[in-house]
Amino acid sequence: MEIVILDGYTENPGDLSWDGFKKLGRLTVYDRTSLTDTSGIISRINDAEIVITNKTPINKAVIENCSNLKYIGVLATGYNVVDIDTAKAHNIPVTNIPTYGTDSVAQFTIALLLEICHHVGHHNHAVHEGRWEKNDDFCFWDFPLMELSGKKIGIIGFGRIGQATARIAKSLGMKVLFYNDHPRTISPDFAENVELDELYAESDVISLHCPLTPSTRNMIDRDSIARMKKGVILLNTSRGQLIAEQDLAQALNSGKVYAAGLDVVSREPINGDNPLLFARNCIITPHIAWAPKESRQRLMEAALENLRAFLNGSPVNVVNK
Repeated sequence: MEIVILDGYTENPGDLSWDGFKKLGRLTVYDRTSLTDTSGIISRINDAEIVITNKTPINKAVIENCSNLKYIGVLATGYNVVDIDTAKAHNIPVTNIPTYGTDSVAQFTIALLLEICHHVGHHNHAVHEGRWEKNDDFCFWDFPLMELSGKKIGIIGFGRIGQATARIAKSLGMKVLFYNDHPRTISPDFAENVELDELYAESDVISLHCPLTPSTRNMIDRDSIARMKKGVILLNTSRGQLIAEQDLAQALNSGKVYAAGLDVVSREPINGDNPLLFARNCIITPHIAWAPKESRQRLMEAALENLRAFLNGSPVNVVNK
């Protein structure tokens, strides 16, 4: 059994082990594969029966030119990099990892919020530059400092990560509102289910935890921002395409949105002309909320279990049944 991992570096830059996959077949691991070179992707897969990808696209041309392909595993929750309809037509199951980074992403979301409230990194840098030792007073701060207790956080998308974020926010004394566009009823005792317009109007902080769908693409735009409080804080550790970036940049620069903490943008790696790079009070991190070692280890183990289940004839987490 030939197994090819097309872009293994972000999952395992050297602090984890691929040995579990080696026990299941002859393994080839590429750190990176060009996302735009379809012929190169086909060449790397070659005659392999198993392909594992994170962000390398497996499109129709790849699937139709890799005749031995029997299984596609995605090293992520999102699977839009795979043409799942073509894979289904060729009887190739596509699996994803539905949950692995819940606690890591929730923790990171709150870390972004706390950085906005206290500017810890900035003030640490200021101290190391010598500003404190030269200061006339026993303390100083360059930005307004903010206490979260008593403020309202609105969480859009109340799956595992949204709920984990809500619990941390609640522990900080915040009142939690949430909006969830799912038919199932959620009635936690630590949060209040509200309509989206009420969430926009009432929240001091808004945190995005919803999937990217046609209805959520650019949901944070000029119109929705106009319905928010002046001085709202916006957090996004979900998908960059949820935000119309030019609209958010304008709102940050005008002060309508006080600050944003973003771990994702519409195109990654970020383009140098992304308007958010030049916006006021905008923290941007390079899509790392998911990346603590503990989280990546869980992802590795889940990907292995997906492959073992397929090899045993009972595939799980199949997204193209």
